[in-house]
Amino acid sequence: MTVTPPHVSEIPGAGIPGTEEKLQNWQIDRSRAPIATKIVIAGGFGVGKTTFVGSVSEITPLQTEALMTQASEDVDDLGATPEKLTTTVAMDFGRITLESDLVLYLFGTPGQQRFWFMWDDLMRGAIGAVVMADTRRLEDSFPALDYFESLGLPYVVAVNHFEGTPLYGPDDVRDALSVSPGIPVVTMDARQRVTVVDALLALVGHAVDVSPE
Repeated sequence: MTVTPPHVSEIPGAGIPGTEEKLQNWQIDRSRAPIATKIVIAGGFGVGKTTFVGSVSEITPLQTEALMTQASEDVDDLGATPEKLTTTVAMDFGRITLESDLVLYLFGTPGQQRFWFMWDDLMRGAIGAVVMADTRRLEDSFPALDYFESLGLPYVVAVNHFEGTPLYGPDDVRDALSVSPGIPVVTMDARQRVTVVDALLALVGHAVDVSPE
């Protein structure tokens, strides 16, 4: 695949007056040390990882999106996402503060197989992962599921429901993916902040349950 150089979004407040982000309580009161955790957002190509991170990030998300070219036609399957014009070539990054002192740093992985070599680096220090799934092509979720199973890293499955597609229940998706009963499966819309937050809360709760220390 031939891509143009990626565009990296800038974090607000980069020397421009009036563009600073709204400070959180833990940033104002230095005596309150926040609990900072790293979360990885993974899944197949075009499943909605960039949208997921952008929907909840309280800072302008860093994105490494590059325009797709005709050279990728024989490499990337756009059958389910014909309007997709860009692809992540490194990672997405965002931040969200939950429960006032719990800060989640979100790292979105690139989905195509040729970028999987980056995953090991992105996983370092993560407490868990959200594996996104598209019911039109559930098979694209298997590499990520197998990867996290092999690592023993806590994860949840987040089914991103696209308009015009059948809505399947979590149990149906669990059976189709052969996910064990102990793994949370949630249905969400990556464009809707509240459902993305619910998916992240499900992961945090699951990670605490399986790794309470």
